[in-house]
Amino acid sequence: MIASIKGKVEYKDDSEIVVHVGGIGIRVFIPQPTCAVISVGDFVTLHTYLVTRETGLFLYGFETIAQRDFFIHLISVSGIGPRIALAILSTLSVESIKRAVLKEQVEIFTQVPGIGVKTARKLVLFLKDRLEPLLASMKIMEMPDINSEVMAALLGLGYSTVEAKSALQSVPRDAPEDLETRLRLALQYFTT
Repeated sequence: MIASIKGKVEYKDDSEIVVHVGGIGIRVFIPQPTCAVISVGDFVTLHTYLVTRETGLFLYGFETIAQRDFFIHLISVSGIGPRIALAILSTLSVESIKRAVLKEQVEIFTQVPGIGVKTARKLVLFLKDRLEPLLASMKIMEMPDINSEVMAALLGLGYSTVEAKSALQSVPRDAPEDLETRLRLALQYFTT
């Protein structure tokens, strides 16, 4: 198995890159947020997982070992293939996944394109069984309820999950804890 890859990016698309390693260009599928910060010519190091199918070998790369491990957990769920698992990690952070599983928030997974309520329920149940010992021993940072409300409001206004998360991260930590102020500050992200 190929555990990691390090090299120069020769090509970049929406969710894949070609990394030049020892005279060979290797295609690696990566989450969209990772792809967004990579440019052609950059040197990258990715933690990888090789998926073997009848149609070929597919290499998936991640910035962190935690992302790679969650990818492996996700593809072990019946009905979740590598493309959907990659879409989950493109839409949700590892911390968001942990939080959603811990709180059994099925609706978080339905924000991912291609995942319905039935599949989301299956994901939460499966991951809770797999991750419960890990989650019990970890201290998971809670997203303040006010931030959840701001996130829901931004999604309701038609922004994508990635856009809403970026806007939410732009809100100063010392901002007042009321919904109206935080939403206004988050919306300023889109005007700059």
